[in-house]
Amino acid sequence: MIPSVHKAGSRTIGLLAYLYGPGKHEEHTDPHLVASFDGMSPDPGRDPKATLKDLQQLLDQPVQALPEHARPAKHVWHTSVRATADDRILTDEEWGDIARRIVAATGIDPGDGQSGCRWAAVRHAEDHIHIVATLVCEDGSRPDDFRSGKRAQAECRLIEKELGLHQVAPGDGTAAQRPTSAERHKAERQGRERTAREELRKTVRRAVAGATSEEEFFDRLAAAGLLIRKRVAPSGDLLGYKVALPDDRNAQDEPVFYPGARLAPDLSLPRIRERWSAESHAQDAAPADAKVRTAPSGPSVARRLTASAAWQAVHVIERGGDAVAAAHIASAGEVLDALAKTSAAHTRRELRDAAFAFERASRSHVRAERGHDRALRQAARDLVQSGPSLGRGEDGATTAMAIDMLFFLITAAVHWHAKKGHAQQAAAARRAAAHLRAAYQLAAAQPLGALYRRGRRLGRPLLQRQTRALREALPELAEQILAEPGWYALVATLADAEAAGHDPAALLTDAVGRRELDTAESISDVLVWRLRRTADLPADTSDMVSNAPREGQAARRTGRQAPQRPGSRHGRA
Repeated sequence: MIPSVHKAGSRTIGLLAYLYGPGKHEEHTDPHLVASFDGMSPDPGRDPKATLKDLQQLLDQPVQALPEHARPAKHVWHTSVRATADDRILTDEEWGDIARRIVAATGIDPGDGQSGCRWAAVRHAEDHIHIVATLVCEDGSRPDDFRSGKRAQAECRLIEKELGLHQVAPGDGTAAQRPTSAERHKAERQGRERTAREELRKTVRRAVAGATSEEEFFDRLAAAGLLIRKRVAPSGDLLGYKVALPDDRNAQDEPVFYPGARLAPDLSLPRIRERWSAESHAQDAAPADAKVRTAPSGPSVARRLTASAAWQAVHVIERGGDAVAAAHIASAGEVLDALAKTSAAHTRRELRDAAFAFERASRSHVRAERGHDRALRQAARDLVQSGPSLGRGEDGATTAMAIDMLFFLITAAVHWHAKKGHAQQAAAARRAAAHLRAAYQLAAAQPLGALYRRGRRLGRPLLQRQTRALREALPELAEQILAEPGWYALVATLADAEAAGHDPAALLTDAVGRRELDTAESISDVLVWRLRRTADLPADTSDMVSNAPREGQAARRTGRQAPQRPGSRHGRA
């Protein structure tokens, strides 16, 4: 249940006319009162003798009783209370009780013998009500409505529990502004999947991902087809910006512009600049030999680098300070945006939904300490600069690798937010993780299938040796892994690693020791990508020779004698 306290107005009759009217898009049906301050207020919706003027005069009476100079200029209090999409349809009586609880909790009409304001609750749709009140009490005093929005939110949390409704996670004031009902109806009328505000927020986020300067940022916005207005000081300094969709226009056929700060708190120009300035300072402080950075040669290289950056970020979030962890979580959103922007067709929808969901998880009251997250921001930049993935071959396989690592990064963000009590952010990160899981399944099907087929064709001696290596390295997990369908993909990876000069048992021990596997649906799948990334093995093996190295070949390439005990530790080549 979502209450929205609007800015105070000056015309009671104007608000009533809207509430009892057809709505901007004929969306209001059967408007009527469900409750009022005295339970007997005239209802223009159900009583043919009652008029809007009657109700307005009744509500405004305490205001008009004051001397003209003492009347507040903005005396109309207005809040809407909306049920969530998966709630049941409430009765008029239930909505009436909700209205009485909201006005009591917000101080509009506290009850218990205290003087209150006059108010009325109007229902003109199944899923919400509007409460209108006049901000002068019966005794001529002003109500104690300080922080009425917060108080309404707290009361709604109690109402949800008592009525068995969907329990909305409490907010912390860092969420982006929700689209208005008018914006939602406009989007429906125009056949848009999302409102213009949401579409702009998504596009601006993608433009920010990995950008390193204002010029690059605005060039990306223009390339995305947005209309841009810049706010410039008399000195010539850039103060802010607004963006609009070319086909989103108002009644005067003018583009509807939104400032960056109204799209999301962290999309204002000053907040975006923080990323660039911190990154510049970090770059200046880096050793001279660390400042040279060339762009990846293609999408597959960029995705490998993304996987490595995501893996390192997991450890930072789990073990670093709060400010540094918050920066890495915010930059994880940039990586998701960049990956979604460059994704292949079959993974695009899920990756875009993951990025859209995680947007809420990228902000909290923990102020991010920028600069330490440079590797993730560079990964986002690499993804954008390397161009779109074809979704096949090494590109597709390294996409699965990157998504797998990002899943654990987003899961680490879930745990971090939950530990901090950030309920909305944790819920958003969980939704993003679910979309990533779905995207992974789409991306990994082909490359894991190729590995599976290669693993099934391995000779018995090599298969037995890798099985012994698994049991030696991971005695507690071995039987579970052996029972998974992905075991044959893992055994093919172990054979490739051994042929490249690595000790399979040592690789397995290292891969498991670096991160728990409780959140993995398939441990073998996770180990495949960890090992292929760590050992720098090709992610796509569909074109590789299907026959695994013979015993003698493997022995020569690893520097062992063939009869030597399999799985002996020898370190990496």
